[in-house]
Amino acid sequence: MTNILRAFAVVLGIGLSFCPKPAHADRLRELCDIVGVRENQLIGYGVVTGLQSTGDDVTAPFANQSIIAFLRRMGVQVENEQVRLKNVAAVLVTATMPAFARQGARIDVTVSSMGNAKSLQGGVLLQTLLSGADRQVYAVAQGPLIVGGYEAGGRSGSTVKVNITTTGRVPSGALLEREIATKFVNDGHVMLALREQDFTTASRIAAALDKAFGEGTAFPLDSGAVRVTVPEAMKERPVDLLAKLVEIDVTPAAPSRVVINERTGTIVAGGDVRLSPVAISHGSLSIVIKETPVVSQPGAFAQGGATTQTVERTDIQATEGSAPEGPPPMAYLPAATTLADVAKALTSLGVTPRELASILQALRSAGALHADLIVQ
Repeated sequence: MTNILRAFAVVLGIGLSFCPKPAHADRLRELCDIVGVRENQLIGYGVVTGLQSTGDDVTAPFANQSIIAFLRRMGVQVENEQVRLKNVAAVLVTATMPAFARQGARIDVTVSSMGNAKSLQGGVLLQTLLSGADRQVYAVAQGPLIVGGYEAGGRSGSTVKVNITTTGRVPSGALLEREIATKFVNDGHVMLALREQDFTTASRIAAALDKAFGEGTAFPLDSGAVRVTVPEAMKERPVDLLAKLVEIDVTPAAPSRVVINERTGTIVAGGDVRLSPVAISHGSLSIVIKETPVVSQPGAFAQGGATTQTVERTDIQATEGSAPEGPPPMAYLPAATTLADVAKALTSLGVTPRELASILQALRSAGALHADLIVQ
């Protein structure tokens, strides 16, 4: 690889200048999800105690109100004006309940401050009810937090902070109290949802399933779903069917895409990206602004209130075009039928990543770039 190609590979981030590999087969588990087999999100409001004066203050009364309600439930009578706690923080607790999770199973929870606590380090989450979207309680969370950062400071006000200290996790901190029924076989059919919608991939999946389980087993409904009929021999053993189904190899259709991140100047291309013959003229605009301070002295006969002042003098110069003696030259790019040819053609322009992003958008508008262009 030449130096120019090596530099261009850095621009594209993942080696746009390398030749594409031949299409390979993926297992069905990597291409599809089984409709009905899904996770469920849980959320709850809780209180973290045991903090070292890093909790919520009086301007965030959630934690104090919760502690007062908790103490009253425990039989301790306390008034609101008597509570001035900085070792307590109000938090939101979130968790993800996996499919087929049974009662008594444990899952991890994430705890995040919702007030103005400085740190949750060393805190303990009190018993928190976790509810689903239907407002039913499915789990109860409690336990000590693990915070992935720390914060230290001195009397002078200097502090050192690493990572985020207002978010933590409780590993296996939630205990499931209720199960969610998971049904993936409906009227003798299993539905497969493609993660990347494509008509060709859906047709190939159906053909592979027919070859494995018999003609008529699978039918592609559209670009995002394939309906599978459970064979008679496996109607009582749907788990065995899915265990074999997800291991079948299918060659997916690779989408032709060019992704441009305008903020970072990153360009990533993949799939069957092709380029038609095209001529390009691209010039850059350079603006240079110079600020020069100039001292302004009052005149000899100025009034007594006049003083010496510093005035900024601005000099702005704008230069457009890659060649100072004329307009930017026009470059001719030949047809490119492979990803490596496209990389070589674009490298010959010798432009920066941000200029290349503008050129790619113009090529797509002109119909010369045969790929989907996604700008982030």
